Amino acid sequence: MDLTSEIAQQLYDGDADGVARRVEQALEQGLDPRQVLQQGLLAGMGRVGQDFQAGELFVPELIVAARAMHAGLDRLRPHLAAADGDADATVVIGTVQGDLHDIGKRLVGIMMQGVGLRVVDLGHDVAPDRFVEAAHKEGAALVGLSALLSTTMPMMRATIEALREAGLPVRTLVGGAPVTRRWADEIGADGYAPDAVAAAALARELLR
Repeated sequence: MDLTSEIAQQLYDGDADGVARRVEQALEQGLDPRQVLQQGLLAGMGRVGQDFQAGELFVPELIVAARAMHAGLDRLRPHLAAADGDADATVVIGTVQGDLHDIGKRLVGIMMQGVGLRVVDLGHDVAPDRFVEAAHKEGAALVGLSALLSTTMPMMRATIEALREAGLPVRTLVGGAPVTRRWADEIGADGYAPDAVAAAALARELLR
């Protein structure tokens, strides 16, 4: 098994220390940082995501794998910046105004970081103007909106309208227990994701 395959397997197993060591070893041996990212970290996280969606892994395993991903990214990120000359794309996420639920949205943030995105988490009960301000300040390419209460879903529409009125060139992604693809289409969101794994994958697709 080559180093990138070992990294992918250790990430799947949630071995954060092992992932960090193998990433450092790969860099010492002169492997391209982008190869380590794609064939090691992202390949391992992709397998985690597939098995999570298939019901073979659950949230605790997902979180442990994401932590292992972060351990590898911490070692790899300076080398990626040097190789690419670009920072990771920035995503601003938050639970919309009036909604205090946070756990699902935080898991989405972990998964997005796990696939190499820079995440700015605004927390919960976030007003539309705060999303606009943060997206402008952080240079965000994507804004993710979460709602767990059907009564707060209209704030998703209000936030998307506020982002458009501000003229910001951002894509929008929505999710949460009561949210559906039909609702996402109705309010003009660019994407809808039913869970954290799907949100991370769709974020990468929207930013491609």
